Amino acid sequence: MTSSKKAENVRDVIRYLHKFKNALLVIYLDDKTISSPLFSSHIRDIALLHQAGLKVVLIPGARRRIDEVLDNAKIKWTHHEGIRVTTSDAMPLIKMAAFDVSNTVMTSLAANNITAVIGNWVRARGKGVLGGFDFGTAGEIDKLETEAIQTVLNDGFIPIFPCIGWSAAGHPYNISSILLAKQVAMNLKADKLFFMMFNEEINAENYTIPEGFSLSEGGNIPAMDLDEVERFLEKNASAKGDIKNLMKAAQEACRAGVTRVHILDGSKDGVLPCEIFSGLGSGTMIYTGGYGKVRPMEQTDIPSVLAIMRPFVESGKLLSRSEEQIASALEDYIVFELDGGVHACAALHFYEDGQAEIAAVAVDENYAHMGIGPKLIDNLIEQAGEGGAASIFIMTTQTADWFEKLGFEEDTIDSIPESRRKLWDSRRGSKVFRLKK
Repeated sequence: MTSSKKAENVRDVIRYLHKFKNALLVIYLDDKTISSPLFSSHIRDIALLHQAGLKVVLIPGARRRIDEVLDNAKIKWTHHEGIRVTTSDAMPLIKMAAFDVSNTVMTSLAANNITAVIGNWVRARGKGVLGGFDFGTAGEIDKLETEAIQTVLNDGFIPIFPCIGWSAAGHPYNISSILLAKQVAMNLKADKLFFMMFNEEINAENYTIPEGFSLSEGGNIPAMDLDEVERFLEKNASAKGDIKNLMKAAQEACRAGVTRVHILDGSKDGVLPCEIFSGLGSGTMIYTGGYGKVRPMEQTDIPSVLAIMRPFVESGKLLSRSEEQIASALEDYIVFELDGGVHACAALHFYEDGQAEIAAVAVDENYAHMGIGPKLIDNLIEQAGEGGAASIFIMTTQTADWFEKLGFEEDTIDSIPESRRKLWDSRRGSKVFRLKK
């Protein structure tokens, strides 16, 4: 990694620290992650986030621990519609298992000098009998003691939620940790909700990817808006496991005001800080809006734009431009912004004969897979049309194939405006490509 790339990564961290100062994170840890060798590393990362000033709420999954305790006691249980169903004699053991897992999390936090509190902040009611089926001790969330939770957070502690809720009469019920995490995030108006699932990645290897989705170099879907989530669910209607429940919980949380929901692979070290403190992240983010946009360039963007252009200039793909040259034509430029950071640029220059040139197209290589380049070109083509351009051309030495895919075809140097032709360097040998009519 070059020093400039290292510097840009550090700038990302600083920018996100500022962006998420005092932010509230709700983090669900599935039981496989908790029992994995990486658990202590994830807890250390959570401790560092807490120490950096972010507020954290934890919801640990206890499915396997409950399975183990019930099986050892030879108590029968079943699943119906994804919900554990038992009789009342199982409830003391379910409580014990749920609090045992929460204690494991609390103890690990204490080892990192972080104080956590396990609380009974969940009011629940029994699911009862639905369609003639008795759900037994399975419960639904009725109410969260939001004020009490806020007090714990304001006192600098991390609240931990076992998957148990109590009725007004004091009867305990077993509730879904995934739905609990969603509800906590919604009620507390969390900035981010994380589902850390061991060995769970939303990628082309495990799922059917709808047409037009952007993938990372590793084949993962880095981000989806709510419409894309719906398309993904339609394509993967027969998928097994928790993914459909996670996606639906993410949709509900986003619609209720949680800006972003993240699905992370707990088998990867450092996945949590990487997801928070970088634009690309390390998992899959589900969002409502405000994630990546094309906008006019501003004076303060120039240093970032020059840094994006640098490797393209060094490889001969772009002409070198100075800060003064860019500033003098600032109104011609657009950029792609992601969480306050600029990661791509392009320009549209108009000429006296009515032609328009698309130039200075550069996308940070780490973001090239996201389809940003075509978005910039589409934006500038639209601008050219609104500006009454008679024709649109580009000049390139090494990216002809890319522009041909976008609808450009080769033309002659004589076809471009005279003022632009005077700047053409025969030694560089740039070719002209014109947008097909």
